[in-house]
Amino acid sequence: MDAGDTTRTYEVVASRAGRRVETAVRRGVVEVSEVTRNGSVVRTARFMANRVLALVEQPVPRTEDGERGEGSLREDPKP
Repeated sequence: MDAGDTTRTYEVVASRAGRRVETAVRRGVVEVSEVTRNGSVVRTARFMANRVLALVEQPVPRTEDGERGEGSLREDPKP
């Protein structure tokens, strides 16, 4: 995201097995939502579309026991 004099990175993660992350662009707003198997929205992050520099989707690395751990919406610390 463009934050004026710098950029910020936000990460939206599907926190449990069977959940997914969906992205929608509506009326100048980018919505990124974590959705359950039956379609219920767990959490949503909204950003102004003209401030979004890139949306990147990455597969989740699998662990030995198949669990992902807890996920969240968080802002990454500055490098």
